[in-house]
Formats: sequence, structure tokens, C-alpha cells
Amino acid sequence: MSEKEPEIVPAPSVDEGQLAAEKQMRDIGAELYLEVQQYSREELDAERKIVLRKIDWVIMPMICITYTIQFLDKLSLNYASAYSLIPDLGLQGQRYSWVAAIFNFGYLFWALPANYLIQRLPVSKYTGTMILVWSILLCCHVAAKNYAGMLALRFLLGMFEASISPAIMNIVSMFYTRSEQPLRMCVFLAFNGMATMVGALLGYGLGHAHSSAIKTWQLIFLVIGLINFVWSWVFLWVMPDSPSSAKFLTHKQRIVAIDRIASNMIGVKTKQYQMKQALEAVLDVKVHLLVLIALCCGVINGGVSNFASSLIKGFGFSGINATLLQLPTGAFEFFLVPLCGLAAGYFKNTRCIILALICLPPLGGLLGIRLTSLSHRWTLVGCTWLQYLVGAPVILSWNLLTTNIAGHTKRSTANGLWFLFYAAGNIAGANIFFAKEAPRYFSALTGLITCYCGMVVVSLGLAGWMKWENGRRDRLWGEGEDEQAVVDGFRDQTDGEAKHFRYAL
Repeated sequence: MSEKEPEIVPAPSVDEGQLAAEKQMRDIGAELYLEVQQYSREELDAERKIVLRKIDWVIMPMICITYTIQFLDKLSLNYASAYSLIPDLGLQGQRYSWVAAIFNFGYLFWALPANYLIQRLPVSKYTGTMILVWSILLCCHVAAKNYAGMLALRFLLGMFEASISPAIMNIVSMFYTRSEQPLRMCVFLAFNGMATMVGALLGYGLGHAHSSAIKTWQLIFLVIGLINFVWSWVFLWVMPDSPSSAKFLTHKQRIVAIDRIASNMIGVKTKQYQMKQALEAVLDVKVHLLVLIALCCGVINGGVSNFASSLIKGFGFSGINATLLQLPTGAFEFFLVPLCGLAAGYFKNTRCIILALICLPPLGGLLGIRLTSLSHRWTLVGCTWLQYLVGAPVILSWNLLTTNIAGHTKRSTANGLWFLFYAAGNIAGANIFFAKEAPRYFSALTGLITCYCGMVVVSLGLAGWMKWENGRRDRLWGEGEDEQAVVDGFRDQTDGEAKHFRYAL
């Protein structure tokens, strides 16, 4: 073994064939992990809090701001629809539904390729480039003249935004431990709520800007697009591709960063594609259950994010007030979703249970919209606000993916399938709101209620399956989550292959 190419020290049971495979599948953090042995546990532990603080001060703000502006992109159509977008471009009836849905066709088309590119390419450079491209596309909405033009632009926008969430998941898994991830992931997703508040104020403010040169809906697309354009360059400059390349950490602190996340049992990242891992992902029961949750979340999100303005207008409010009344929805998401992450990180093995419980308030809200008289319009608005809690099951299912799928190709495939089904759900959700059923949209409400009930059942079933599998492994091979599990992660073994891997419920 040469000094130029150090390798993970194999466990005694590793044969020559495994060592040969190990040389071909190098984890980008493996070299730094070998240097962990040069320091005592006391030296490493003394730096852990400092490293976590530095990561929180750099990585989290970057992710939170990115999430805010990318969600503004998605909401831009909703806010523009409160003004003259629909009559100006001939989007009456189901045409608007298709303009809303086509974004998700683009997302669906690029979901799997995006995840494989994230595995192969430097993640921050790839993501920053995607932000730059979609900012230009959003500005191009100003020039749209008809239904066909909007369809083309929204499809392309969906393609280039398909990378952002899996890329952020990848970054979080490289910098944070299992117990730290739920809170951090819920915090950055809560900034979708911040985007809703900022967007509502922006849409309301721009609604008072009257110009013969540019219409209000065009101004909304232009302003949000320019904000994204500026941020893309900041992201490219600041965001590191992995702990190994984090300029804000010293060399020793990078070693500590790798040591911190070694306990995740998934390594950092390998760029090699393995077909057998992709096949394992397709056949995995956990993945099947998680993509069902993705489908349900997508149906709910696709309906609510595109038709919140239409719902509130149907309760008897004007277009500009319908935009302003979406301000509290952002506050709901911004303050309540992180509480779910805090609970999931503090109480061990509660992710699936919390996912099931957080589905109950918005389910009650849907029943309220379905059964409450239209004369109680403020009650109906309050029930609509509750629908923005869908971010909590979304982020908890992401966390279940990042912590319970080992093997980098397997995780890329599982992530791609999750977002593929999520996009399909968004397409369905945007097309179950039939214009003839306004303002109640009974078909849509029935579909959303079914989805929430389905998520409760599936999440509890997933918890039961993983608990049973952990017990089976303990009986066969003893307790896991040990040093062998860490080494297996740097060897790019899947959770199915690694006998010492244990699932986080």
C-alpha cells in the first residue's frame, strides 16, 4: 500500500476481492478519515463544538436563503395569478391548471438525472449553476405572450429546479450527524414559510405599482428572477462541495468534520455509479413506502401552492387581499415546522410517529373547508392556513431517506424516485382543482384528505418495518452502529449489505 494512495484499514474478515473493490470505490472523505487516527479522542472532541458552530454559521444561512428564493420562484405563478396574468395570456379554465402542472413535468423529467449528476459532479458548483439558469428563465417570463410560451418556460424552470432539494439533502448529509439533521432540515424547509411571507408582501407591494410599460404580474417575475440571479453568484463563491474542501475550516477541523459524520455510517460521497445499488433501491421496501409518502405530499403541495389564491378569493376576498392573506401561512410554516425537527432530533426514533401526528392538523383543516358554511369566511381562511404544514412531512421523509439509505448510488436512486413521485403528485394535485367546482373544489378536497390519511398509515407501517429489521439484525449479528459500520460506510456498502447498519425510525 503506497503512501500516495492511502486506503481504509480493512477489518480482519475482509478478503482480497473486497480490498480490490475498495481501491476502485474511494470515498472523497476517506483520506481525511484515515488522519483521524493521528489524534486522540480528547483532541477531536475538543474541536467538535467549534466545528459545528462554524458549519452552522456558513452552511445553514446559505441553505436557508437558497430555499427562500427558490420557493419564491414556485410561488411566483400563484402571486401573478392574483392579478391580470390569466386574462392577459388566455389561461382561463384548465389552461391555468396545466401551466401550474407543467412545471412538475419538467421536474419529473429531470428528477433521476439530477440525482445522478449530483453524485458525479461537485455538488455546490452544479447547484449554483442551476440557480443561475433558473433565474434567467424566470426573468424570461416577462416576455411570455401566450399559453404556449408559458408552458415552455414553466417546463424548463421545473427541469432546472429539480436539482435543488436533492442537492441540499446531499450537503446536509455531508456536514451533519443523524441526530443533528432533523432540526437543520426542518429549519431550512421552514424558510419556505419565510418565502411565503416575503412573497405575499412583495406581491401586495408590487400590486400597487402601476405602469403602462410593465404589468404587475410581469414585475413579480422580473424582481424574483433578479434576486435569484444575484444569489447564484454568492452561492457559487461561498458554498463548499464537501467538508474536505470547506475553506472556512482549518485542516484539522476538516478532519473533525469527517469524524463527526462518520457515525452516519454512509461515508461522505463516492462518484462511481453501481448498477446493483440502483437495483437494490428499486426493490427496497423502505423506498417503496417513502415514495408513497412523496406522492401524497406532492398531491397536497401541488394543489395548495397553486390554488391558495383561488381558494381564498372564493371565500369572498379580492385578489390583492387574497395575496396578503397568505402571509400568515408562511408564519405557520416558519415557526411550527422546526418544532417537528426539534422533537425528532431530541427524541430518538420518533421521526415516523411525528410525521404521522403532524398530518392531523391540516387534515382537520381540510375537513373544516369541506363542512364549514361559506358565511364563515375567516374560519375557512384559517383552515386554508393549516395546509402549509405539509412541509413537515416532506422534510421528515427526506430525513428518513438521508439517514436510512446507505450506498451512494442507492441513495441517489432512492432520492430520484422520491422526487419523481413527488413531481407526479404535484401534477395530479394541480389538476384535481376543477374550475367548475369553485369555490369548494370538492374533488380536490377529497383527494387531499385521502392523501393525509394515507401518509399516517404508511409512516406508521414504515416505523414498524424498520424496528422489526433492527431487531432481526441484532439477533443475527449483535448490536450495530459501531466502528465496523463506519468503515462499511466509507467502503460504499448499502444498508442491505452492511450487517452493522441500523435504521433510525
